[in-house]
Amino acid sequence: MVIGASSAKTTEEATDTPTDRSAAPQLRRRLGRADLRAVPEARRALRELLRHWGRPGRSEIAELLTSELVTNALIHTDRDALLTATVSSRGLHVEVRDFTGRRPRLHAPSDDDGTHGRGLILVQSLADAWGVRAHGVGKAVWFDLGADAA
Repeated sequence: MVIGASSAKTTEEATDTPTDRSAAPQLRRRLGRADLRAVPEARRALRELLRHWGRPGRSEIAELLTSELVTNALIHTDRDALLTATVSSRGLHVEVRDFTGRRPRLHAPSDDDGTHGRGLILVQSLADAWGVRAHGVGKAVWFDLGADAA
């Protein structure tokens, strides 16, 4: 299933459209190629950024979704990636940019998949909005969470 085909919350942008988020608290991490140690490190750094953010449970959801995007970038590409998380008055925006043009696809997991194949379904289910933005080289998979959503 192609991203955007099944969720009204999903948007897809065709080109770079950077937003000015420079004044907001931000986390930026370079993720080394295939370095899965980056997943718990990203969660810890995000937890610190979100220490005083949102209603109870929101930062835990943000950690889960971030770890899914980071894991996907590290296991489905053969290059480095870049994690950016920005807190603003509108909420939290997280994106993981990789340098591979291959687009992620939603996958309906089967019993044979074990624990694999559920990451984007979690993002689709728990994020307020999410999508994929193409870059000159690669793409960014992103999600937004509002601080006060139930």
